[in-house]
Amino acid sequence: MSFLIRQTLIYAVPLMIVALAGIFAERSGVINLALEGIMIFGAFIGVLCVRILQVTPVFEAAKAAGSFWGLQGLMFLAMFAAALMGSIFSLLLAFAAINLRADQTIGGTALNLMAPALVLFLVRMIANQNTLQMASGDSASYFMLKKSHLGYGRTEEMGFLGDTFLNKVYLATYFCILVYVILSIILYKTKFGLRLRACGENPQAADSLGINVYKMRYSGVLISGALAGMGGFVYAMTTANCSSNGDVAGFGFLALAVMIFGNWKPLNVAGAATLFGLFKCVAASYSSLDINGDGVYLLKELNINPNFYRLLPYLITLIVLAFTSKSSRAPKAEGIPYDKSTR
Repeated sequence: MSFLIRQTLIYAVPLMIVALAGIFAERSGVINLALEGIMIFGAFIGVLCVRILQVTPVFEAAKAAGSFWGLQGLMFLAMFAAALMGSIFSLLLAFAAINLRADQTIGGTALNLMAPALVLFLVRMIANQNTLQMASGDSASYFMLKKSHLGYGRTEEMGFLGDTFLNKVYLATYFCILVYVILSIILYKTKFGLRLRACGENPQAADSLGINVYKMRYSGVLISGALAGMGGFVYAMTTANCSSNGDVAGFGFLALAVMIFGNWKPLNVAGAATLFGLFKCVAASYSSLDINGDGVYLLKELNINPNFYRLLPYLITLIVLAFTSKSSRAPKAEGIPYDKSTR
């Protein structure tokens, strides 16, 4: 059970943070279909940052000394770089949607097509292969929190809670949850959040009250890009051994489905992300999943074609959207370019 919860969090948290990215953009009135592309770009920037910083004297010394907390500094620097460049990459969508008043769906699709091509080109230039990896070692040895870091011996027991939430986990997971909570509060409990949501519901009314609609929409898209970039790197670090190959397994599109299923509300989105994360966990580790701890791998013994488990998260996505999309209420001005001269 501990393994199931840990793995579900690993898959659910990137979905949560990227779905929140979609909420910020769409609550401001801009459809951000480019979440997949921004995730891909953020993953590449984060992995590249890790690769470069690994060979610096500071982090070489931290690794040699086995300094876990020193290595976490490397991870947080990479997360910051991924968020920053994801935000910059999202400016392409913001400029096209807000200044040029271009079709936002087409703009997002264009970024989704451009990102993997650009990343693969840069990876080939840097590494002369199709995958960019860490300079040395693996993600778990550098960034994973283990019970030995907390003073426990290899054979010592930590209890259910300790083994579930403190052993073989990534601090990035908990950092993303903290960011998720803080930004959700900002969106619904602050003046900035109220103004942002007003621009997605009735930008003309917001403008009449002195709110700069263009500025608020830029803010929404930039925050969205930062969260998607960070989510892309966290996904790559926790599930792909800190590597980048121009692919994030459709997590950006899954995040859009989670956002719609959650009705553009952070609390609902967190529950939806946990549900999809669970099915993604089952798809990735069904053959080694011992739910009751009794040594019986039930899903493996069912002898179902492995492709069914891989299909399951996306199948569940389609089924859930088919039943919930009609009752979902998107922001009223979502996708509509703002024209100051119209009322």
